[in-house]
Amino acid sequence: MAETAIIIPAYNEAATIGDTLAQFRAEFAEARIVVVDNNSSDGTGELARGALARLGGDGVVMSEPRQGKANAVRRAFREIDADIFILVDADMTYPAREVKKLLGPVLNGSADMAVGDRLSGGHYGRENKRPFHNFGNALVGFLVNRLFGAKLRDIMSGARVFSRTFVKNYPILCSGFEIETEMTLHALDKRFAIVEIPIEYKDRPAGSFSKLNTFSDGARVIKTIFSILKNYRPFLFFSGCAAVFSVLGLVAGLPPIIEFMRFHYVYKVPLAILATGLMIFSLLCFSVGLILDTIAKIHRHDYELKLLNPPPPLRLPPSTAEHK
Repeated sequence: MAETAIIIPAYNEAATIGDTLAQFRAEFAEARIVVVDNNSSDGTGELARGALARLGGDGVVMSEPRQGKANAVRRAFREIDADIFILVDADMTYPAREVKKLLGPVLNGSADMAVGDRLSGGHYGRENKRPFHNFGNALVGFLVNRLFGAKLRDIMSGARVFSRTFVKNYPILCSGFEIETEMTLHALDKRFAIVEIPIEYKDRPAGSFSKLNTFSDGARVIKTIFSILKNYRPFLFFSGCAAVFSVLGLVAGLPPIIEFMRFHYVYKVPLAILATGLMIFSLLCFSVGLILDTIAKIHRHDYELKLLNPPPPLRLPPSTAEHK
């Protein structure tokens, strides 16, 4: 039977952590539950330890003092080993019975990442009380699908199931809530199989408050998208920059050209110099894009070879993963 680890990052979730753990222990009796207390100040870690002790089974509370959801997930992915990894939030927004639906495609090998789709059934639209988040989700989904030729529905879902191959070959580079976007982009770029399964979504219960900031976290997600585009689609990124500089150069250079054709002399010398500089920048950007695109292809080649020769599984004893 596949060994399963449930990763639950938690920051100031005292109001919901106990019920969340009870739900997942009831649905996943044999799984190892790992709560990552991300520098909470409301006793979330102690409440989680007490709940895991009462519920029984395999469970541990780890501590990650570096603030940010991605930092918490990174800690768990590095130190916990399993065949199947489940990632959920600690706020009871993803019912355990719904998350269980995501196991099938990963267990049978048809997917490396199964994502809980909150949007197709309209659950997120009905339950979510923050309209800007709906707009943000739609914008991110549009950008990712256009840039990578995908047809994904819920880019930013917090309920996911991963294969061991994906987890142990996924470098987490961000630090905060943009991790869902980053892992989706990584899976698309490295050709991991993604499956979306519609699930039910519940809004936070009374007394529980979201840690998301609509504008700052949204800006970080958009920044992540363009960073990934620059790093993994460099030719598209830099050729776009080259096109912008080229158009600006043509606009700036048109008056001097017309002037020379009429008078055989250029009076607008500064404008001519500006146009020349812009066209040089355009050529440089195009050249850089070509070079970096070749480097990115070599990187993908090396990554595929790494996947063909994975390291042997490392089974850590429970005592090595327990941190206070």
